This record gives sequence, C-alpha cells and structure tokens, in this order.
Amino acid sequence: MTSTDQPVDELLAEAVGRVVGAPADGLEFVVDGAASALAASADRWPLVSRALLGFADRSVGRCWAAGWRPADLVRVARRELGPVQVALAVDLIAAEGRRHPAAALDRRWQEQLRELEAEPWWASDEAYLQAFADRHRMDRFALATAALELLRVWALLPPVQPVGPVPGQSAPRVSAPRSGEPRMLGRIRALLAKAESTGFPDEAEALTAKAQELMARHSIDEALLSAGGPSADRPAALRIGVDNPYEGPKTMLLDAVAAANRCRVVWAKEFGFCTVIGFDADLDCVELLYTSLLVQATSAMQRAGSRKHKDGAARTKAFRQSFLVAYAARIRERLADATERATEDAAAGRPAEPGGVEDGGGALPVPTPDGGLLPVLAARAEAVDDAVGRMFPKLVSQRVRVSDGEGWVEGRAAADRATLHRGSGRIER
Repeated sequence: MTSTDQPVDELLAEAVGRVVGAPADGLEFVVDGAASALAASADRWPLVSRALLGFADRSVGRCWAAGWRPADLVRVARRELGPVQVALAVDLIAAEGRRHPAAALDRRWQEQLRELEAEPWWASDEAYLQAFADRHRMDRFALATAALELLRVWALLPPVQPVGPVPGQSAPRVSAPRSGEPRMLGRIRALLAKAESTGFPDEAEALTAKAQELMARHSIDEALLSAGGPSADRPAALRIGVDNPYEGPKTMLLDAVAAANRCRVVWAKEFGFCTVIGFDADLDCVELLYTSLLVQATSAMQRAGSRKHKDGAARTKAFRQSFLVAYAARIRERLADATERATEDAAAGRPAEPGGVEDGGGALPVPTPDGGLLPVLAARAEAVDDAVGRMFPKLVSQRVRVSDGEGWVEGRAAADRATLHRGSGRIER
C-alpha cells in the first residue's frame, strides 16, 4: 500500500521493484498501478523528479559495472521501447554523468556522450520531470509509465563482456595518437563523404578503395611505431550497433571491413550489436568505413529494390536479403585487395602516393624494423586472436542464406560500383 505520507524515495523504489518483478502477462496492469502511485500528486511531482534522477544514477551505475556503455543503453531503449524512452535514456545517462569529470572517462566513452548529446539541460532535479513532460507534451501518468518501462528494461540487462574501463578506472594502454593522425582521418572521412554523395559509381569505387588503402597504410605505420617503441600497445574493443532489418547481411559487411583492417567481429544478435576487437587505430577505421559502406549499400539496395523482377513481380525481402549478402561478399574481396596492395607497397618501401600517406600532416616515414614488416603484422594478428579467445571463449559460427538469384547478382554488381573481400559468409557470435 502507498500513501501520501510515504517517503518519495521509498515509493519510487517500491514502484520500480514491482514493475521489474512483474511477469510478462501481467506487466501492463502492474505498470499502470505503479505509475498511478507516482503521478497521483502534483504537489509531490518535484520530489518524484528528484528521486527518479537519484534512483537512475544507481541504475545506470549498475549497468556500467555490468559492462554496458552509454550508446548500448540508448540502443536498448530504441530496440525495446520508443522515442520517449530513448530521450529519457539520454537524459538519465547525462544526469549520472555529472558524477564523473571528463578526465575519468576514456576517449570512446566521451565520444559516445558527445554523439548522444547527453548533457543536462534542465534547471534543477526537482524541475526535470515537468520540463520533460512539457517538452514532449505528456501528462504525469504517461511520463511515469515511460520511466518505469525504461528502468525495468535496464534492470533486466545481463552482464556483458566489457569493452573498456568504466568511469574512474584506468584504461589499458593503447597507442597514443600521433600528430598527423587527425589530418589523416580527416582525409579518409572526406574521401568517404564524397563516395557516399557522388552519383557516379566509378568515382565512388575509386574513392572508397583509396580510403581503404590509406587506412591500411595508417594501420601499418601504427604497427611499426608500436614495434619500435618501449612497450607494445594491446588490442582494444568497441561495440557497433547492427539492427534489423537484414541484421545478418549487415554483420557480414562489418566483418568484411574488420577483416580488411586486421580486426575480428563477434555478433551478439540478441542485443543488436557486434563487438569489434583490434588495435585502437584500426578500430577507428573500421567504424568509419563500415558506417560509410552501410550508407552506400542501403542506397544501392533501395534503388535496385524499387524495380521489378524480370517476370514483372515486385522485388521482395528475399531479394533485398540476397542483395546485401552479395554486396558484403564482394566488398570483402575488394577491401582485401586494397589492403594487400598497401601492405605490399609498405613492405617494399613504396609510398602510397607522392609524399607518402601522411604528406599533408607533415609526418615522417616510419622505419621498418630489422625483421621486416610481415612479422610485425603477424604478431598483431596473433594478439588480436588471443584477445578474442580471452573475451569470448565460446564462439559459434552462423551462415547467412540467400534465396534470390537476381538479388545476388545485383548486389555484387552494386559492390563493384561502390566498394571491396570474399569469404564464406561465416560470422562469429
């Protein structure tokens, strides 16, 4: 039983507890009752607001300790709930973030917060819920319902393999950024932006291939710098969201990009993300190139899918699935070719272009150790494999099937027009 005399913190904790413990077939009834109790009094609404932010601090903190990161929690809200809960998730993450100075967060954590625009915008904790309700045109009951649904989903998340330190923990050593790196990554982004926007397939192909060659040379330079330094850096990891529709082919595309950049991919289908394991500079390249290729692939699929089959029938989901699988397979071939060319040039001491890859950034050529380049790359590949084995000791493979021949043919043709590695279609999960 609840009453107006019950402390609001207790009322909220009791409401969340009932909702989290409710069976699926009776959840709606329990949520309605708990939301009604929280929203019953306009006078106590500011106290509920402050209590909610305090409770969410602890809830979010438990998620961090269980291996989840800001982008993951927002992705869960998007997959399981709706736009209101997504906005709530960003705000609750921002509120919890007030506890941590920027120096206590690793680089990728800070990048996720910036991309989410997770910053407190409300005047005070007591005013938060009313300000949110006004912004989204909601009444107290609807907002209390949304908050309880979000807290329930987060409370039921299982632990996952961490991909970095939680706020306040020291990060494992990764290679420090070089002075020329921002300019080089800027060049790659510019190439990929042109590839996404051009209406000429041959130009898109050339731009994407050039971007991969620059990424490969950057990876090689980082490997040589690490090998010649006082202590080698270690593999790291990041998560990339991969959602329906066509999550299997999208994961194949990510796997193709990762393989070309000396990384490994493990797919957590139930959570809608992949973990990419590799060295830090390579992970940046994988995230950048995959995002661009997914834009290109989706655009090409939509153009092909708007047409009819040869027999006049409308193109179906099977066509689009087959299209994306073929696209990913052909991309794998082409990315591998670009990486192989860059590796051969580097081993032979040839620059990727006049003045070298880092010419615009003023970087000097990186010397090759006495043993040569290939043993350095082999050692890094072995280190990545070892990291995968430690993080995910039990892996299975999954095949993605195709059932539409026209979709396969057009998908490979689109990849020829846009980008690049062929494989078996096996994806680790």
